[in-house]
Amino acid sequence: MVQKNVTDRARFGPFEVDLHTHELWKFGTRIKLVGQPFEILSVLLSRPLELVTREELRERLWPADTFVDFNHGLNAAVNKLRDALSDSAENPRYIETLPRRGYRFIAAIEWIPAAPAATVSPSAPAVPMMPREVTPPQLAALAGVEDAQPVHGSRWRPLAIAAVVFSGLLLAGLVGDFALKTVSGYGASIKTGALPEHTKPLTVAGAGQVSFSPDGNSVAYIREDVDPNQHGIFVAPAGSDHAVQLTHNDEDCWPVWSPDSRSIAFSRFEVESKQFSLYIVPADGGVQQKQNAEKAVGPTSVAYNLAAPAERKLDTKGVVLRRGEIDWSPDGESIAFAGPSGIYVLWLRDSSVRRITEAPPASEDWGPSFSPDGQQLLFVRDHQLGLPDEIWVTSATGRDSHRVLTERGKIVGPPRWAFDGRSLIYSSDRNGHPSIWRAAFEAPDSTLQIGDVGSPAWDPALSRRGYRLAYERVIKSLSIWQLDLSSSSEKHPSVLVSSTSDTDQGPGPQFSPDGKKLAYMSDRSGTMEIWVSNRDGSNPYQVTAVGIAGTPRWSPDSQSIAFDARTPDGPKILSINVSGGAPTVLTPEKFESEVPSWSRDGKRVYFASPRSGRQEVWKVPATGGTPIQITHQGGHAAIESPDGKTLYYAKNPRPEPEIWQIPVAGGEETPVPLVRPGTWASWQVVDRGIIFVGPSLGHQAVLSFYDFAHRRTTSLAVLDKIPFWLAATSDGQVVAFDQPGQEQAQAMLIENFR
Repeated sequence: MVQKNVTDRARFGPFEVDLHTHELWKFGTRIKLVGQPFEILSVLLSRPLELVTREELRERLWPADTFVDFNHGLNAAVNKLRDALSDSAENPRYIETLPRRGYRFIAAIEWIPAAPAATVSPSAPAVPMMPREVTPPQLAALAGVEDAQPVHGSRWRPLAIAAVVFSGLLLAGLVGDFALKTVSGYGASIKTGALPEHTKPLTVAGAGQVSFSPDGNSVAYIREDVDPNQHGIFVAPAGSDHAVQLTHNDEDCWPVWSPDSRSIAFSRFEVESKQFSLYIVPADGGVQQKQNAEKAVGPTSVAYNLAAPAERKLDTKGVVLRRGEIDWSPDGESIAFAGPSGIYVLWLRDSSVRRITEAPPASEDWGPSFSPDGQQLLFVRDHQLGLPDEIWVTSATGRDSHRVLTERGKIVGPPRWAFDGRSLIYSSDRNGHPSIWRAAFEAPDSTLQIGDVGSPAWDPALSRRGYRLAYERVIKSLSIWQLDLSSSSEKHPSVLVSSTSDTDQGPGPQFSPDGKKLAYMSDRSGTMEIWVSNRDGSNPYQVTAVGIAGTPRWSPDSQSIAFDARTPDGPKILSINVSGGAPTVLTPEKFESEVPSWSRDGKRVYFASPRSGRQEVWKVPATGGTPIQITHQGGHAAIESPDGKTLYYAKNPRPEPEIWQIPVAGGEETPVPLVRPGTWASWQVVDRGIIFVGPSLGHQAVLSFYDFAHRRTTSLAVLDKIPFWLAATSDGQVVAFDQPGQEQAQAMLIENFR
């Protein structure tokens, strides 16, 4: 039961509200919300997670003698409230609609005192609560943490940086994770109830066969990638790309954690013998082993390859693994696997092996899964004569085996115990494609499908703490490719960053002017944000946390990025220092502003805006100020020439726009001949000309170069498809562009799964 609040001030997400003064703030900036929309918010906050009916709201907001169209008025008031909270009826984070019944407030609420020390005012932005985690310095600065040092493999979560503090900006789509219990201003624990489920990518694309660490904060998984060096088993914080590669064999599979989180057991298909073997590898990549060795003999005497930590093959006493699925007992004493005609257990203390199930003739037992208390195992019994698959349960000693359910389809992946121990989770293709199902042990025939009904899903994994469910799905996402034009030999593109987005948005790649970094858009944290990595795509980190950000453009000194972000008043132009700090709003006016770029001296930022009645190019001081119109005959996506004398721009945002030019100092607007890119973003100004991609007469995607000096165009290469985005190094030797990725597995995470 939700306790009654003892204060009139509440905090949820980036918002803070005072029910007494009728004030609402977002990151310390006051939001205008008055009248009926505020009254609705007040009622919903007073009854979190409860249905507030439309009739109750009518009695509260409209007196009996008021004659109005109640339904229209209530709908309009709720829409205004959602606009103020940047919320959505289709994908609500705060206000859930129960059709024809009413509304429910679904986010976690923290009731805080109205004391002066905790007061939030427009001149004193509130600092949201931050998880106590180590963050990279760039993210730590965004969160207000000083002197943070980088920690390789640190367990920062992308959503944790949603606590970026800045004022004057109403940004949409900010996502936050909150604890189930919050502390009131008087020290009382107020249980806000279960948070709604939230689904997001768990790891980089190509990952699968996920296993949660005992505390639920980290995952082990296999990865298949176009780069053969990226095959093997990895360990990473849940929801992070900061992974440690443990093995480099593409035949490794089904990693599981030891109960003390120190080791990972896995199976490997030995190509020569055509059978599986059982291995153990340190979960930290061998770091502790190296430190122990250095303490013993000194760091200069140790020959140690961190990229290949010491893995150890386990002796199964001649019992051959028939399949790769394994599980580690909760007490850490044994590992279960599928062997000839049954499930076997390897006892680690004496390396003995014992069979605990015996499959009937023409059947196979596989997919062992220990119960949370370690007393029982689930497994699949596959009848190979066309009979249905079955899920069985047996004691850890092999006694008292019995069938749990008979499945109408083929079971895909091992079954898993649910948190309550009274139900199981498994995947079946009974509907024509794999889906995740839940069945209670007491009523196994009453199954419930989990997740998107129309989306294939398989290989479920559950955290024994933290209410997390992972599964796999197939995606065909956008990737960043690069092409080296410096060689005279045949040119072949290669993947630079795999799977930045599983939507048609992004990635908008941009090389930094110093050639050391790459900026791009990605929704891997759950919302579209700006990310920065090394030039080769390694060590990525999230720079923004504003909900929907795009079109990153580097400053000339490679220290800042200008980008556009969606707000309730339309897109705005912001800039942020990649080393830390809060974003700066460059266009706070109520006009749409998008597609920024910097002047070569770093003093101005160009952008496109229809504020004059038509889409034109404008400029604003890099520190903010009054915008000045540049073009007057239409303009979009401007880029200044290397010498800072000419501004090039797309004539409009439509497909195959003309490229025009205008002197930076002012003058005539004229077209650039022979340059016709496929999109407003598939061209780039480099030192000696313009590189662009456009369709030829044969509808090929031709990469071309327009030479400023000779005023002619030459073809450089042919791409598979016309990309939307094109980037290039300043010397024009390397280009980066987006292409749809190959179909591959993507591990997904459901938070707050119950």
